[in-house]
Amino acid sequence: MEKGHAVYSTSSKIVRMILWILMVLLAVVTIFPVIYIVFGSFKANAELLVGGTNIFPSKWVFSNYADAWQQANFATYTLNSVFLAVGVMLISLVTATMSGYVFSRRQFKGKELIYGLFVMFMFINVGSVSLRPLFELAVKLKMNQSLLSVIFISAGSGQATYIFLSRGFVNTIPKELDEAAKIDGCTFFQTYRLVILPLLKPVMATIALLSFRQGWNEYIMPLVFTMTNDKLRPLTVGVNMLKNAGDGTAAWNIMFAGATIAIIPMLIIYCMFSRYFMNGITSGAVKG
Repeated sequence: MEKGHAVYSTSSKIVRMILWILMVLLAVVTIFPVIYIVFGSFKANAELLVGGTNIFPSKWVFSNYADAWQQANFATYTLNSVFLAVGVMLISLVTATMSGYVFSRRQFKGKELIYGLFVMFMFINVGSVSLRPLFELAVKLKMNQSLLSVIFISAGSGQATYIFLSRGFVNTIPKELDEAAKIDGCTFFQTYRLVILPLLKPVMATIALLSFRQGWNEYIMPLVFTMTNDKLRPLTVGVNMLKNAGDGTAAWNIMFAGATIAIIPMLIIYCMFSRYFMNGITSGAVKG
């Protein structure tokens, strides 16, 4: 028995060691691009164009940030990004929590089929294929002159995942609460608003973080929708335009500085909601 226990203990240690090595490698691969951009933002453009294996700048150039802020019109683009990200977040929160509650509690014909289609679209991404018809639809509805069309489209593209999480979380809430609310005279919507919604804070924090990130990082769609109006550009589009700020060469140092500035708000949001994010993910996905 002791020999068998020793073999089992040794094998478990080996497995844990392999997992740790894999996690460290994954962390390095994930974090390295961010570290490269941050340190690259302090390099001269000539040093970036030459390349090399040295991550740290040979000469620290802090003026890249001032140049990026002025050339990218960061004040306007930041407001546009905040408007876009917050709009996507609010719409996603309302529609996903309502849909998750309905799919969990209400019985109607075709419910499982509709929900199955939503789950299926979690693994399907039509990407740029749908860009042209969506743009033409926005033009016909005269919604291409603002960021509202981008907000509605972006909010819709992530609904499958958010509804999946919301339904899973609502399934963990005892139905006795609904029955007690019904006895007290609450309608179906009042039960959602007064009883269920306050209990959805963990999954709402998860949806808020994911949808805010989605709106903040959106690039292709805002690029197409704001081609004729640079005042509507979000940070992602404005930062990419910075590489054309050089005299005949791509100004990677300015673009890296702009990208570093654009990363900061997303990091702040994640630090604020990271605890709720993990709680919502595990409750909505595992228990649901």
